[in-house]
Amino acid sequence: MGSIGMLNNSTLICAPLMAQSVEQMVSDMYEAKAQGADVVEVRLDCIKNFQPRQDLQTIIRKKPLPVLIVYRPRWEGGQYEGDERTRVETLHLAKDLGADYIDFELKVASNLRGELKMDHHDGSKVIVSCYVNGMTSLEDLSHLVASMQATGADIIKLVTKAIDITEISRIFHLLSHCQVPLIAYSVGERGLMSQILSPKFGGLLVYGSMEGNSVPGLPTLDSLRQAYKVIHINADTKVFGLISKPVSHSKGPLLHNPTFRHVNYNGIYVPMFVDNLKDFFSVYSSPDFAGFSVGIPYKEAVIGFCDEVHPLAKAIGAVNTIIRRPTDGKLVGYNTDCEASICAIEDALKEQGCTNGGASLSSPLAGKQFVLVGAGGAGRALAFGAKSRGAWVIIFDIDFDRAKSLACAVSGEARPYNDIVNFQPEKGAILANATPLGMHPNTDRIPVAEATLGDYQLVFDSVYTPRKTRLLKEAEAVGAIIVSGVEMFLRQAIGQFNLFTGREAPEDFMREIILAKF
Repeated sequence: MGSIGMLNNSTLICAPLMAQSVEQMVSDMYEAKAQGADVVEVRLDCIKNFQPRQDLQTIIRKKPLPVLIVYRPRWEGGQYEGDERTRVETLHLAKDLGADYIDFELKVASNLRGELKMDHHDGSKVIVSCYVNGMTSLEDLSHLVASMQATGADIIKLVTKAIDITEISRIFHLLSHCQVPLIAYSVGERGLMSQILSPKFGGLLVYGSMEGNSVPGLPTLDSLRQAYKVIHINADTKVFGLISKPVSHSKGPLLHNPTFRHVNYNGIYVPMFVDNLKDFFSVYSSPDFAGFSVGIPYKEAVIGFCDEVHPLAKAIGAVNTIIRRPTDGKLVGYNTDCEASICAIEDALKEQGCTNGGASLSSPLAGKQFVLVGAGGAGRALAFGAKSRGAWVIIFDIDFDRAKSLACAVSGEARPYNDIVNFQPEKGAILANATPLGMHPNTDRIPVAEATLGDYQLVFDSVYTPRKTRLLKEAEAVGAIIVSGVEMFLRQAIGQFNLFTGREAPEDFMREIILAKF
């Protein structure tokens, strides 16, 4: 256990195609294949002026890979508004013409039960599908799956809309226990995990979008093949992920997943859009969910859900890494942000020859004014790190009480947030941004007055998307040393990897990925 097996799973990668013309649909089929799809889902209801026999013959004759034919009516979320008999006849025609898979809605399939059971000799596979909108219990979903199985379908497909990430656990349960091949997932950003982890629980298809046609909650074909490499996921794969809200900005999967594979560790790292920490940890309590990164806005609140907290993380009051201890299943919290951020700042100063009075053992931060914007989880890590190096910390936060609390903890000073525009730092001070200001897509904002940037010796930004924020660009333009959040991200990820796997992180390999992908 813990090493990648030699055999790939049997899950196929499917690209949904919704072109408005047959010509574009054929073109998209070839493009989807080039991007890594095994199957394409062709939505006939999206084709304008659709001519059933003529267009189906063209699609099936020119297909470069297996096709799954869908002709979705309005009442099931599609675009078809015509006669129902004609629609069903078109699906039968697709079967007769040699489509590989044909999707019938449960409501229709129930009326065709005899035909679906008898008509399996031609090589086409019948999929019976159902879309569920809103929260549904596991018991109700199980009854629904049983109803779909009773139609005689070769494959059944269940799609839900996740209101909360905890609902996805029901999908995983169904995938693990279903007696016939099952496609099951949740749509929307909270449902992303259901796609990526489907192979672990035995899902038949994983859906991925083509480049340039992004769909919320759907990974790209490229990410499924390259970053996640879903073909290697199996029942023994350990799950790690980023608990955050929002989570779409995360580049953790681009770093952790290739590194797992590089050291032959059977793990997968996924984004986890979490609304409620208590519910999340209650539902995902199995050893399969082996560890977590913790992002905005949960680094402080998550301490309450850890069974044990490392002394440094406890002192800081923020956790960015959680491990489920294999021996007893307890959640143990750590903080890898503190040393990652402070060491990145120190190393940048040392590289520029900025030492402290010739004392080689002394930190270049000793005695410096350290101006910190943001007193949340990342800010607390920076404040404690700066204090440990002998810096004088001045804290600005939109929540003044939070700023005062942190200032008290590090024997520093809190200032009202609105004062920052007029704040004049000491010459040679350090500025650290620990707020989301400047993060993609709101990249045009900076947390301080531009006129004061020239007084700082070094400017650090914890934001890493984009790599060089507006704050860093403007600081660099007036001669300050700049340190990107990417450097902190890399160093804290190295610490996390060691904790996740119990192995020594391949630091050079991880730095190469950062340089190539960020």
